[in-house]
This record gives sequence, C-alpha cells and structure tokens, in this order.
Amino acid sequence: MARRPAAAARATRDRHPARRLAAGRRPRAARPATVTIPAGVNEITLDVGGHRVHLTNLGKPFWPELGITKRNLLQYYADVAPVLLPHLRDRAMVMKRYPNGAAGEFFFMKRVPQPHPEWLELCSIEHASGSVIDFPMIQDLAALLWVVNLGCIDLNQWYARCDDVDRPDYLHFDLDPGDGVQFGQVVEVAQVVHDALQAVAMPDHVKTSGSKGIHVYVPIVRGPTQRQVWEVAKALSLEIARAHPRLATAVYKRAARPEGRVLVDYNQNAWGRTLASLYSVRPRPRATVSTPVTWQELATGVSLEDFRIDNVPARVARLGDLWEPLLEPRGRFDLRPLLG
Repeated sequence: MARRPAAAARATRDRHPARRLAAGRRPRAARPATVTIPAGVNEITLDVGGHRVHLTNLGKPFWPELGITKRNLLQYYADVAPVLLPHLRDRAMVMKRYPNGAAGEFFFMKRVPQPHPEWLELCSIEHASGSVIDFPMIQDLAALLWVVNLGCIDLNQWYARCDDVDRPDYLHFDLDPGDGVQFGQVVEVAQVVHDALQAVAMPDHVKTSGSKGIHVYVPIVRGPTQRQVWEVAKALSLEIARAHPRLATAVYKRAARPEGRVLVDYNQNAWGRTLASLYSVRPRPRATVSTPVTWQELATGVSLEDFRIDNVPARVARLGDLWEPLLEPRGRFDLRPLLG
C-alpha cells in the first residue's frame, strides 16, 4: 500500500502533497547510456547505465502492416533518448499501455505495477480523495525502456514536476480538429494562436501531436497553480475562438460544439491531465511521432505523416531538440500579472 507523503496538511482540490521515492537508486550518469537492442532474440536483459532492464516479446508486431515490432519501438526511444529524457525527468508518468500493438486495445495505468525494479524512481502523490498513488518517473534510459517494454507506445508525463505537482512549468493549447476538418485548417488555427501569443509577448513552441492536431506550448515562470494556469489558458482560448468563429471553437462539450471547427482545447491544462510528450510515437497507422517543428516549417507546409518512427531519429540528429528552450530558466513568461 502506498504511504501518505509527509506533509503538514492533507490533500485538497488545489493542494496535493507529493514526494519522491528512490530507494536503492544509484546516482545518474552524467551522460545518457546508449543501447542497441539486438535483432533475432525475443527477450533479453541489458545493462543500461548500471541498471538491469529485462525486455520481452521483442518480436511482437506492433504495426504489422509496416513490419514494425516492439523491438523497433524500443530502439526508436533509445535513439531519441538524449533529447527526450530532459523533458520527462522528475515528472510523474501516466502509463497508456498497448500490450497488443498500435491497433489493439489499450488501458491507462497510473499506479506503478508490482513488481518493479528497485532502482525505479517514483512520484508519490496524494489526491483529494485521500488515495496515494505511486507514479513511475522516467529519469534515465533504463526507466524509459522499462516503461516502453510495458507496451507504452506514447508517453504522457505530468505538466508539473514531482517537487510541486500543483505548479506547472508551461501552459499549452491542444488544437483538435473536428470531424471532417483538414489539417490545413489546424495549421491556420495554430498560426492564429501564435499571433495572439506574440501580441502579449508570450514565447511559444509548436509540435505536431502525431495524431490529428497540433500542440502549442508556452514556457512559464513556475509559481501559479495548475488551476490558475488553466484559467489563463481558458481566457486566451475563448478570446481566440471569439475572434475567429469560422475557424476555431473553445466549446469543450462535443454535442454543443459547432461543426467544421478546430477545438482550442484549454481543458487539457487541468490538474492530472496529460498530453503525449514530444517525440512520442503515436498508435496511428503510419507510426507517426509528435514532433517539434519551427513556425516557418509549419507555414511552408508539413503533414502529420512527415514525421514517423523511421525518420525522426535522423531529424533529431540533424537539428537537435527544437524544444530545448522549454528546459531553460530564462525566457519564461510570468503569468502573475494576468491573474485576477
């Protein structure tokens, strides 16, 4: 049974005590480990940065029509780990497991399964219900491969770090096309969002969702609560939708949403929600990847299918991490003047 995090007061709707659990963990290496997963074996135990990781069912088809196996998925994540891991560290991870591949059934899992490696770091979070959930954290390549080996095709980390799970590092806009809406309209709405953010001097970064839409993130000064960040995102989304009613909507309830619009979804900023991380493979027919792009690339013309498990590692090797600014303490936007 998970232990209640040490805290002066119990959890409430807006306050959630959390602590790191890291029994038996060795210090993290200064440079990330590199791994090549051998072909022709169905399971193997590897030494990854000093941790033993057992990988199973490596030959299982995850995209049968593309010839992509679980081994290929694991190798992809090993290849992009140097740019991916800094965005995942110190954050609770919600596991979305596809045990039978991209076209199979999936289920969400928050609590770390038993047994799990003794070196795996956890984030123990108390919820307002009184329940304490131990989430895994992906601190290094060993933890990344262990989580993906569970069948996690995409990665869904929390917006706030474990030392204060109520105060996120960024706000974001999930641009989700309605039925029949083409990707070109999503790009048009992304540019509208970009212009609106630039008008108030908010730095923003864009990536494909890898599924249907586009994600726009704003790095913020840490301090406002998740609910306050949600309120700012809501106000901006409503303003954008009012200014561009033929393109966008901020109506969250699907039954009331006007047709032919792109939803500027602010509700994904709510506490405990997650979006697929950058560099996440998505369970789509072409094994597309949620990929950072430049605003110039977006304006020039890209498609979701341009970024896939088979070509994103080469792109990363060529361009590096376009979202590295999200990791920097400088250049973050201070939301506090916008709070009522």
